[in-house]
Amino acid sequence: MSNKQFDVVVIGGGPGGYIAAIRAAQLGYNVACVDEWKNSKGGPAPGGTCTNVGCIPSKALLQSSEHFEQAGHSFADHGINVQGLSLDIAKMLARKDTVVKQNNDGILYLFKKNKISFFHGRASFAKTDETGYEIKVTGAAEESISGKHIVVATGSNARSLPGAEFDEEFILSNDGALRIGAVPKKLGLIGAGVIGLEMGSVWRRLGAEVTVLEGLPTFLGAVDEQIAKEAKKAFDKQGLKIELGVKIGEIKKGADGVSIAYTSAKGEAQTLDVDRLIVSIGRVPNTIGLNAEAVGLALDERGAITVDDECKTNLPNVWAIGDVVRGPMLAHKAEEEGVAVAERIAGQHGHVNFNTVPWVIYTHPEIAWVGQTEQQLKASGRAYKAGTFPFLANGRARALGDTTGMVKFLADATTDEILGVHMVGPQVSELISEAVVAMEFKASAEDIARICHAHPSLSEATKEAALAVDKRTLNF
Repeated sequence: MSNKQFDVVVIGGGPGGYIAAIRAAQLGYNVACVDEWKNSKGGPAPGGTCTNVGCIPSKALLQSSEHFEQAGHSFADHGINVQGLSLDIAKMLARKDTVVKQNNDGILYLFKKNKISFFHGRASFAKTDETGYEIKVTGAAEESISGKHIVVATGSNARSLPGAEFDEEFILSNDGALRIGAVPKKLGLIGAGVIGLEMGSVWRRLGAEVTVLEGLPTFLGAVDEQIAKEAKKAFDKQGLKIELGVKIGEIKKGADGVSIAYTSAKGEAQTLDVDRLIVSIGRVPNTIGLNAEAVGLALDERGAITVDDECKTNLPNVWAIGDVVRGPMLAHKAEEEGVAVAERIAGQHGHVNFNTVPWVIYTHPEIAWVGQTEQQLKASGRAYKAGTFPFLANGRARALGDTTGMVKFLADATTDEILGVHMVGPQVSELISEAVVAMEFKASAEDIARICHAHPSLSEATKEAALAVDKRTLNF
């Protein structure tokens, strides 16, 4: 059994882990990354949940399903007549798998390019040693490696409902939701969050009758209320049935489907019978099998690794990032923490500003936001000004035939500093970056209002919403 020595050992090859490894290698360190994810052939599949069963495959299916829906419903408006439209689910899923593999292979290439030693297997703490920490890697063969610095980036797992554990055949997590082999006639979802809405959108577009059950009384409570209402209106129009304020009861799995007993917001006993059930009620930090107790690594009551503002754990030279620590469970947040930790190891001052982490829901219309909501500003007593601009008045959106939604700016009433930007509409996942940049530079709404934006472009809605803060829109 070999015991190779490294300056930095990263446990986990997801967005946080592989980026931390690359940045540490760029800074001159001898780096190893350990990841156990396997592809269908048993080979390495780095990229974590995001690449394998999350962000990347879901976007591939969202794109495919959007093409299918447009061909069936929207092309005719453009003078494009489609006859004999049919669906090849197997080919659609195969394309999704190809996109995933391209990303897996891309990460393996980046490891090679940056001279990072990759170990395919499960990593766990063995003990402290004279150089730092000994890590056991259990894979095709068992071996031990040592690292002076350890970066834990083990991600998160889907949270299951008690009594309705995932079998990935009838009761599905995000993993099974991406592998349904035929369009279910009736699909149920528990949880109207990001995953629930995105997966619900995919299968609704492909022909399923979709019902989403949400325990909270408000729709997308973390989203600005005005934006959430606009999105809900669009989803209702599409036929995505969303029931709020429900209380889930017994879930029974039958020979060919699932029965969900629940109480409606009005207190009425209801039963929903579906062919498949997707449960998306959040995620839990993944520390199973890490053997944290072997070295005394502290976990909190959720099972997350306890860290300070700099991602330092209670142990010297042990760091943790991404979904396995506090903060939003977002791939790009994990990446920024990975870069920051690598730079801190090098004695630099890596920084992550949680106030400017953007959020995106890739439904149709897309939803994106950064900073504070109007409700948060009201609750904090901060005096603010608001400005909105609808895509209905945007020339590019009209040309696209996609005018649902708006852009909303919130700015300080006195200084005009941008406090939050909220969007629902076409391609807003790409528009939100301008707001993030502006907020990082402490820009005012007027700064955005006075910047020249290309015409015709969707980004003009951002400029107009900034103008609206001062009640001087030009096109509405």
